[in-house]
Amino acid sequence: MVKEQISVFDIFKIGIGPSSSHTLGPWRAALQFVKSLKKGNKLGITTQVKIFLYGSLAKTGKGHGTDVAVLLGLSGYDPVTFDVDLIDSKIKQIRDSRELRLAEQKVIEFIYTDDLYFLYNEILSYHPNGLTFQAFLNSGKVFSETYYSVGGGFVVKEGEEENLDNQVALPYPINTAAELLAYCKDTGLQIHELVMANELTWRSELQTKAGLLNVFNTIKECIYKGCRTNGILPGGLNVARRAAGINSKLLGNVDYKNFDEWVLLIKNTGKEFSNILDWVSCFALAVNEENASFGRVVTAPTNGAAGVIPAVLMYFIIFCDEQSEESLIRFFSVASEIGSIFKKGATISAAMGGCQAEIGVSSAMAAAALTDGLGGSQEQALMAAEIAMEHHLGLTCDPIGGLVQIPCIERNTMGAIKAIAAAQLALQGNPGQAKVSLDAVINTMWETALDMNSKYKETSDGGLATNIPLSLPEC
Repeated sequence: MVKEQISVFDIFKIGIGPSSSHTLGPWRAALQFVKSLKKGNKLGITTQVKIFLYGSLAKTGKGHGTDVAVLLGLSGYDPVTFDVDLIDSKIKQIRDSRELRLAEQKVIEFIYTDDLYFLYNEILSYHPNGLTFQAFLNSGKVFSETYYSVGGGFVVKEGEEENLDNQVALPYPINTAAELLAYCKDTGLQIHELVMANELTWRSELQTKAGLLNVFNTIKECIYKGCRTNGILPGGLNVARRAAGINSKLLGNVDYKNFDEWVLLIKNTGKEFSNILDWVSCFALAVNEENASFGRVVTAPTNGAAGVIPAVLMYFIIFCDEQSEESLIRFFSVASEIGSIFKKGATISAAMGGCQAEIGVSSAMAAAALTDGLGGSQEQALMAAEIAMEHHLGLTCDPIGGLVQIPCIERNTMGAIKAIAAAQLALQGNPGQAKVSLDAVINTMWETALDMNSKYKETSDGGLATNIPLSLPEC
């Protein structure tokens, strides 16, 4: 059996909100389908395309922008570079003109209400997030492919194993926390050094570091924009954005021209406990308000949990005075390894495991990275990840109205605060006395996911989604 190999850039993907599994994943699946049409010389003879969304993708697809994502993906646009300010106009153009330009080349008739199907009561066996594309050819034949968006923007094509295109001979193949710790002890390398050694099999160290700094720049832009943008989030819930208001209240009437000036002002607000709590919450809110607005974010490891790691990273930079490029790269490297272990041993998909698979995993990733960055040992870093996840076990995914807003946005603040608390506990603790290992809590998380009722797995069929009476407009 081929072991899954996960790069730091598989965990930290640049994309567009509001969901990695329901927006970014389907977008990438649509791009893959168009690529298949091109490869088989079928693009030019395609006369019609139909899209079928199954299970969780159907039930919360409109709230998560799945319909938007697949149309933009079929159009050939890249979620990494596509101008987020053009999303609404592009979708309106497709719906009003009743035309879709496949891969920006082949124009076909496309009627949104007739060619896009939300199959609410049908779930494919491999994963709750399934979607099928059908291309009708002028020869009378139909070309069809099915994909699964398995969380964090990862996509699996039916009939293929996950992540096989990137197979290399890793010097340190890691599937469990125990294996990670064993490599550290045997080699004397730190966690981030093991990660970098593995990354070197895919690209140069210079390329990896440049890529991670680009990830950080995307996070900076997202936080900075989110902390300066007021208004109401889209989707019909009428949720007011709060980060900008908190930012203004905490800073007062001061001027700043860029991110660096802003950070310096925040540093000068002091290190009182309540002030730090307010800022960490503000950072997390800022990211996920951007995410909810179809903004550009970084999966960490998902879009729904995209605010946890940025908030903890900002805490690390501003209140722990750690802002060198090397410390940032180390932070991302450690966090990514923890995330990859969770994905291999359990899941990072809320449709499979509830919100414990998103906020819980991101909190564990952030806790480990922060512990490592503050000088903790490898054992303490893994201990911090375990503590963070242990106190997210069983967390359900029950988005009101199928939107990544309530309770998702606030949950990022809670995940960030728990990560910081877990790091402090681990730094003051003795891993040798710990009763629960990280591998044990990962296994427990997976068992909990299997036992969890499906209505609490990103369907909006249970929890807050059914106890808060709302009347939302049809998207």
